[in-house]
Amino acid sequence: MRITSNGSKISQQASIEEEPSVSPTQSYIPKLATNPSLQYAPAVTLPPSTPTKVSSRSPRSPAHSPNRSPARSPESKQPFLSRDSNTRAPIVFDTKARMDEMEKQFEQFRNQMQSSATESQDRADETKARLAEAEEKRKQLGMANTQLKSELEETRQKLSTSETNLDTTRRNYTFELDDMRRKHRNEVDDLESSHLKEVRRLKQDLSDEAERARKDGKGEAEELRRAHKEEVASLEARLKMELEQERSQRLKEVSELQTEAALHRQNAGSNLEQREKELQDVRNQLERKTTELEHEKALTANLKDKLSEAMTANLTLESTSRAIKAKVEFLESDNKQQSNAFADLHKQMDDARAAEELAKSKLRAEETLRRKLHNQVQELKGNIRVFCRVRPAFESEAEAAAQINFPDAESDSKEVALIGPEQKSAMGTVTRSANAFSFDRVFGPSSQNAEVFEEISQLVQSALDGYNVCIFCYGQTGSGKTHTMSSLDGMIPRAVNQIYTTAKELGEKGWTYSMQGSFVEVYNENLNDLLGEAGEFDKKKHEIRHDLNKKQTHITDITTVDLDSPDRVIRILEKASTNRSVAATMANSRSSRSHSVFILKLKGENHITGERSEGTLNLVDLAGSERLSHSGATGERLKETQNINRSLSCLGDVIGALGQGKEGGHVPYRNSKLTYLLQFSLGGNSKTLMFVMISPLAAHLHETLTSLKFATKVHNTHIGTAKRQARVKD
Repeated sequence: MRITSNGSKISQQASIEEEPSVSPTQSYIPKLATNPSLQYAPAVTLPPSTPTKVSSRSPRSPAHSPNRSPARSPESKQPFLSRDSNTRAPIVFDTKARMDEMEKQFEQFRNQMQSSATESQDRADETKARLAEAEEKRKQLGMANTQLKSELEETRQKLSTSETNLDTTRRNYTFELDDMRRKHRNEVDDLESSHLKEVRRLKQDLSDEAERARKDGKGEAEELRRAHKEEVASLEARLKMELEQERSQRLKEVSELQTEAALHRQNAGSNLEQREKELQDVRNQLERKTTELEHEKALTANLKDKLSEAMTANLTLESTSRAIKAKVEFLESDNKQQSNAFADLHKQMDDARAAEELAKSKLRAEETLRRKLHNQVQELKGNIRVFCRVRPAFESEAEAAAQINFPDAESDSKEVALIGPEQKSAMGTVTRSANAFSFDRVFGPSSQNAEVFEEISQLVQSALDGYNVCIFCYGQTGSGKTHTMSSLDGMIPRAVNQIYTTAKELGEKGWTYSMQGSFVEVYNENLNDLLGEAGEFDKKKHEIRHDLNKKQTHITDITTVDLDSPDRVIRILEKASTNRSVAATMANSRSSRSHSVFILKLKGENHITGERSEGTLNLVDLAGSERLSHSGATGERLKETQNINRSLSCLGDVIGALGQGKEGGHVPYRNSKLTYLLQFSLGGNSKTLMFVMISPLAAHLHETLTSLKFATKVHNTHIGTAKRQARVKD
């Protein structure tokens, strides 16, 4: 039988495929997989009784047909032992080629294992590095938390000490007042008793003197009566005349004294009315301070001091009023001590004025302390805070509303949970996903703008105290951002009203404020002046310039309006709303296509202490974030949507860079006009509040979940300590 070398391989394949039919006398090598243990398997040899005869003249040998494709080699037949035998010839393998193939397979497998081991080692090293970095961040956060706890405990101790001092001062004032009352009562009793004694003594002296004169002059009178009878008559006439003159003079003096007493009584009454008015003013001021106390719970100790001072002034005025009444009665009863009483009255009035001036100076000092304590409370709450608000569903959307739960609505109102749609697993189990989020405050669908503003009013007060404050609304289109910020009862009008009211109250403490406002929009990465003419948007180019020393931002060629009344704010809001870029999309029939920024600059000066403050309040209404597939934007709307999403992404990058807390690290403010405009309102020199607005509809669950995740990222960011822009007049 003729078998070529190539024919041996063909016979080998045929034997492997027909392995179950191999005779026990035949030997074969099974087909190798990628198992390296078979690399050095011993070669199988034929039994000596069946030698193989190889012929080089086989017509099927590849040596004689080099152009024949190897794929057709399995068609060759296995030769027989002889022409007259039906027994097949044994299969001879090319062991060397097989071994080479196994070597190659083993080498490939070894390279794969080494590559996998290297990648696994790299992943392990990267994981260790991340764990080390996370541990370092955890330690830093722990140290920061410990420091905040110590500062909070120190603040509590200071508050406790202040309350103790307040109680001690109140008791001392009460004791002093009681002592003064007792002293005054004793003095009055002593004066009355001494006056009665003096009257009795004078009467007794007069009686004794008259008795002695009567006894001494009785004899002399008899002698003189006779000798000087005529003289007595003349004297009587002259004395009667003098007595009449003296009587008329005394009556005139009494009339003048009565007139003067009436005049003094009238003056005392007018002074009493003035004191009563001052007392009423003090009471009104006390009521205002009590109202402020309700809004400033964190400043309880400060307001208690003011209340104590007001009560002290009230008691002083009441005691002064009683003293004036007593002096009036005393003047009416005794003209002799009238001048002394008026002197005491003037002294008490001077003391009252001095006490009032002292109270005002203390009030100014307490205002400075209030600002400091207010800022400390805001820093303890965090210089970047996140509020979540859920828009109420309209009547037409009631059936399409998603399930949104508020686990702690009855206590802290800081948590919100999204319940996803029902999902059926491969095993037939129906489940619903639940995503829980926690923020500084969560407002449900029933909350009103007034309730929302109560939470941010303290930040508005910080802007009035000289800090940079930024409040911005984030969320998908149609989630209620513009309603929250720019409606008639929105955050912008309410903030301006609070600023006017507070500035008027601070005027009593020597503060005067000036307010200027401007309104701009960021549309397709260009700045537009919403208070200018809409036809000039494409003609005017506005530039953003920063003053790195003063931490202030200036926009060139922008309209700035002096805000002298809240009505002026309403008018500029209406004009800005008319000029703002809006358009209809598949997501919202009137979608804001730009970011609007209301910039309110506050400058204050205390003409008594010479202190100045400069604060900026930025109220930002961001354009709606939306997916391109959901918004259905095309053409110009597509470009707008891309720019909106790009600027919002840059905002996230800036907040992420700030959250890393690396001193001197790069923060990509310039990647977007929006972030570059808000550079000093997002960094460590500011107080930032983010409103994340979410839709209640089930169709918007994906966008809602994305917004809440971004808000969580912002909530976990720490931007450092804000600095007040204040200085003392030269």
